[in-house]
Amino acid sequence: MSDKDISSRLGDYLVRLVPQRPAELRTMEAYAREHRFPIIGPAAGYLCFQIARMINATRVFELGSGYGYSTAWFARAVRENTGDDGSGSVHHVVWDEALSARARDHLAALGHDRVVRYTVGEAVTALRETDGSFDLIFNDIDKEGYPASLPVIEEKLRPGGVLIIDNMIWHGAVFDSADHSAATAGVREITRLLTESPGWDCTLVPIRDGLIVAWKRPKGEPIA
Repeated sequence: MSDKDISSRLGDYLVRLVPQRPAELRTMEAYAREHRFPIIGPAAGYLCFQIARMINATRVFELGSGYGYSTAWFARAVRENTGDDGSGSVHHVVWDEALSARARDHLAALGHDRVVRYTVGEAVTALRETDGSFDLIFNDIDKEGYPASLPVIEEKLRPGGVLIIDNMIWHGAVFDSADHSAATAGVREITRLLTESPGWDCTLVPIRDGLIVAWKRPKGEPIA
């Protein structure tokens, strides 16, 4: 069996292990397949949900949210963490008015209206201008912008918070030594910055197109 066959079968297997999802979420997945719209998919989405639940996240910020698929997973976690009392928040941010409107429809159908906050604009600027700190930040902006986003993320993520970054395998481009494109360079650079910094504990999880999961060390936390 070829490596490609193993990778494909592994991806299918991981999706089959994800618990049954609401019909609205499956509709969002079907749209992504039909229109080749990039979403994180069920296996990565469920991992994001689990992480948000495990750290008891009540404030989540998404840098680049598409039509709300990843938002739905985070909103479910925040609702469970807060007892669905409306005190939590998940910030959905996209440049495009149409995507924001589509997200509002999907997330309303899923019952997430009380926790999702919508912004149409540039994501890093929106994060910088939003009051308070966050328990979890999810980064899925244009890949060439990844390195420049890190100082803002470090400022806005609470100590002990978690950063999740999508597309960190970048469809295999990170393995191609001849690929010097701005997007690939951005993925490589933020990976280097996080893995070499004593302020982060960082792992690349090879689900779908790769997720970096990084824990922001509290100041003074000893390194073993």
